[in-house]
Amino acid sequence: MTDTLKITNLHVAVEGKEILRGVDLTLRRGETHALMGPNGSGKSTLGLAIMGHPNYEIVDGTIELNGENITEWEPHERARAGVFMAFQRPMSIPGVKMADFLRHATTNVRRPERKEDEELLPMREFRKELYEKMDQLKINRDFARRYVNDGFSGGEMKRAEILQMAMLRPKFAILDETDSGLDVDAVKLASQSIAEIGRSKMGILIITHHDKLLEHNRPDVTHVMLGGRIVETGGAELAIEMHKHGYDRVRREHPEDAAVENEMKKEEAAV
Repeated sequence: MTDTLKITNLHVAVEGKEILRGVDLTLRRGETHALMGPNGSGKSTLGLAIMGHPNYEIVDGTIELNGENITEWEPHERARAGVFMAFQRPMSIPGVKMADFLRHATTNVRRPERKEDEELLPMREFRKELYEKMDQLKINRDFARRYVNDGFSGGEMKRAEILQMAMLRPKFAILDETDSGLDVDAVKLASQSIAEIGRSKMGILIITHHDKLLEHNRPDVTHVMLGGRIVETGGAELAIEMHKHGYDRVRREHPEDAAVENEMKKEEAAV
């Protein structure tokens, strides 16, 4: 049976304001989906809701992993079950080395029943695998001794997220604008790295505005979000169209959702 992440009629509010208005999406392991849409359409909200961010209140709908309802699960429970998110703006953790962080995270994901005082993965075994992944991703091994995202460039932060994905080996990975803030060469490198790590091993949801990130990760399915709903779903050609021509056609063909988008923009401007 193929691992499946299923989102059904998902409504999500932030500080009492509804952002997602009934999202349906099914992602299977081995598939790559692209999620596109104008700024403020709810793309990042969907990713954070799937991951269980406490500021994102699910007011209706369900999130299921292999048929099990995980809507009320804590973020660490979702991570241990195989759901991963690469953040658009990863936080820094001064004083915590990348290698130490990854050893703890990897142990907890691979041994979901582990207690806090129990042994971590053996250092020799962990270091061997870490260096193999770093070599595969063309990351300097000195990277492992640096503090998590502390003083990292934008490109280094995004590569650190991809390295985490490589080590944690999730069933499903949500990549929230991994191309954000990167130059063309860095986006190309990130795209190649995602393809190298992911391919048929994971279900990947790529939230993006940049066609270069999809260059090595051709989407099996493309979703377009507008006003907190997925209004169109198609193949890779839909992603190409949105990148080339923008969202004017989608707004014309979905006027009610475009009206919601305008209202959301007005409320943001008034804050």
